[in-house]
Amino acid sequence: MSKASLSTLPKTGFDGLKENWRSDLLSGFLVFLIALPLCLGISMASGFPPSAGIITAIIGGMLVSRINGSFITINGPAAGLIVVVLGAVQELGEGDAMAGYRYALAAIVVASAIQVLMGVFKAGRLSSFFPASVVHGMLAAIGIIIMAKQIHVMLGTTPEKGSSLFSTIAQIPHSLLNLNYEIAIIGFTGLAILIVWSFIKNSTLKMIPAPLVVVLVGIGLAKYFDLDHEHMYLFLPDAAILPHHEQTVGPRFLVAISENFMSSFYFPDFSKLPTLEFWEAVISISLVGSLESLLSAMAVDKLDPYKRHSNLDRDLTAVGVGNLVSGLIGGLPMIAEIVRSSANVNNGAKTQWANFFHGTFLLLFVVLFPRLIHSIPLAALASLLVFTGFRLASPSSFAHVMGIGKEQLFMFVVTIIGVLATDLLIGVAIGILTKLIIHIIRGVKLNNLFKISFVIENKDPNTIIVSVDGAAIFSNFIALKTGLANVAKGKSIIFQMNNTYLIDHTVMEYFHDFQHNYEESGGSVTFVGMDKHEAFSKHPLAVRRIKS
Repeated sequence: MSKASLSTLPKTGFDGLKENWRSDLLSGFLVFLIALPLCLGISMASGFPPSAGIITAIIGGMLVSRINGSFITINGPAAGLIVVVLGAVQELGEGDAMAGYRYALAAIVVASAIQVLMGVFKAGRLSSFFPASVVHGMLAAIGIIIMAKQIHVMLGTTPEKGSSLFSTIAQIPHSLLNLNYEIAIIGFTGLAILIVWSFIKNSTLKMIPAPLVVVLVGIGLAKYFDLDHEHMYLFLPDAAILPHHEQTVGPRFLVAISENFMSSFYFPDFSKLPTLEFWEAVISISLVGSLESLLSAMAVDKLDPYKRHSNLDRDLTAVGVGNLVSGLIGGLPMIAEIVRSSANVNNGAKTQWANFFHGTFLLLFVVLFPRLIHSIPLAALASLLVFTGFRLASPSSFAHVMGIGKEQLFMFVVTIIGVLATDLLIGVAIGILTKLIIHIIRGVKLNNLFKISFVIENKDPNTIIVSVDGAAIFSNFIALKTGLANVAKGKSIIFQMNNTYLIDHTVMEYFHDFQHNYEESGGSVTFVGMDKHEAFSKHPLAVRRIKS
């Protein structure tokens, strides 16, 4: 970045508020319109009351935005955490939804304390230990689970209680054959709007958030079908091809929320603290939440037109503090959320005040217009989550991983199957173990699996030589990453890779990002010896092995 562009960086703090309040206020309002339905949908899909998601986003906006280490991220509840939170509610509650909710709040509080400690002790770099294909596999599995559960809500049906995940998936055809027609019309209409909106190119129309359109149309259809009142109906009774059994609709298909926002606060119950199930929930929430938040913050940095870089450790600490407060008063865990953050960038946000404004608008809305929230049909929110789940597990994500290399696709699929067949933690562990076994098969020495050999030295005042020996892989390169983080800016860095016999995709991706960021700050990066390596696919960041 040139000195001229650096001088135009948006100010921070209250100076930034004075300078950019117009653009940040507008973006905060537009993000609020996206966030409201997503907060409600994610909260209910997680087994929490609808207001819990809004509480989380309010704290993420009004508190975390003031103490975090990023610039344009939006903090709030995320679809990626639905699976772990719902699992905690069901496992800890043992059939009692309210008890499970309060036990899960306690798990969130303890997980948040761990997040704060991770940030304070600069553990943000530990996200590097998770291979990209395994993380993508985890997210794809989460997408499949979300779709499997929310399709039934979208159709107005309920799968058998206590069903396993595979049973829930197997019951989808039955739900399609026995759908509640009016509810399904609302759900499918919402899904159609989201699909059509994704193809719209008109920038003015794109300013209107698709989730808002889904919710408004859903409210209109709910009024037309009179969901405010319990009643029975026959759908198209004169049509010969449709079954004519009576269907029931009513307020249970609408969002149930208290008109007094203060009654939405609940407090955690720590009585399950000594149990193994409690600590499984704690580890799942802290691990998945921290990993997703760090990855999202890094992804949003790449979208920032000003090329600013988040302080990931400070960001993790701030999110942990936000989660601590959220868990203590009845909210969900939060992360730096990628979809809302992307919208924030596209809407022209300049500083974290946009996040603050988005939280403020949510607070005002839930206090002033709770009746409007109650008129939102659950099927409309379910369509948002089904669409979100599909994006996490879309065919394009499989194609992307396949393009990097067949072994990446293998680990991706193994992780998905592992998560679906067991749970999130075990599935991710299976994915990591699979990657380690592949590296051993490819010749990585056991003493090189978790230890890397490298030297960083100054050749002259303007040149730094980085020599890497042995294998550079996901499980051993954290030390190298830490060393490079302390290298002075504006120098000429030469990577000597002649004696590196294997470089995996995670490290290749890191090298690519490091080169881009370092050169943006005025330095130069050169790799020597890469011509001696053969790639496992045509992808520029594919695994490389030295030619024999």
